[in-house]
Amino acid sequence: MYIPKYYQVTDTNEIIEVIEGNSFATLVTTKNGKPIASHLPLQLHKQGEDYCITGHMAYGNPQWRTFETCDDVLVIYQGPHGYVSSSWYGHENVPTWNYQAVHVYGQASILSAEELIQDLTNLLEKYEKHRENPVLWDKLSPQLLKSELKGIVGFKIKVQEVQAAFKLSQNRNEEDYHNIVEKLQEEENQSSQQLAKVMKKTIKGGK
Repeated sequence: MYIPKYYQVTDTNEIIEVIEGNSFATLVTTKNGKPIASHLPLQLHKQGEDYCITGHMAYGNPQWRTFETCDDVLVIYQGPHGYVSSSWYGHENVPTWNYQAVHVYGQASILSAEELIQDLTNLLEKYEKHRENPVLWDKLSPQLLKSELKGIVGFKIKVQEVQAAFKLSQNRNEEDYHNIVEKLQEEENQSSQQLAKVMKKTIKGGK
């Protein structure tokens, strides 16, 4: 991913925040030189000093069969993004687009049956535990679980490289920066409003 120096992010905590807040990601591999992608809910785990990403896809999805032939897979996380009008600047310029994006490269392998069950248990816990009637693994019938497990394949990606770009108008002066935040808050687009919240929390490091 091309990342100008203004927008490059290396802080692990900032990157993890984007990954965990936007965990429905895009998984990209290649088959015979052609890129293929799936859109999946993924989980990030820390194992000692290393990180891995886990998930699952339908057994009928041919992408999991490419794991053996791909040296690297790519996971793309997209944070909030939005159009920035140059009319929001105090000087003449062109419009642009602000965004947060994280690319993770690594090697993928297939989970064992036991590992897949544990991963699904964790996934349900994450998204169900706060609900009034949580649907947790141990509350589902063994017959249903056995049937569903036949239709999916679990996988793990050992993280080897991370690239992160947060394009948040860091190169703008303070007055323009605050005006961009205010204008984004006024937009009807939800992603633009979320982008404004991110920019309000960001330490201004531009000119």
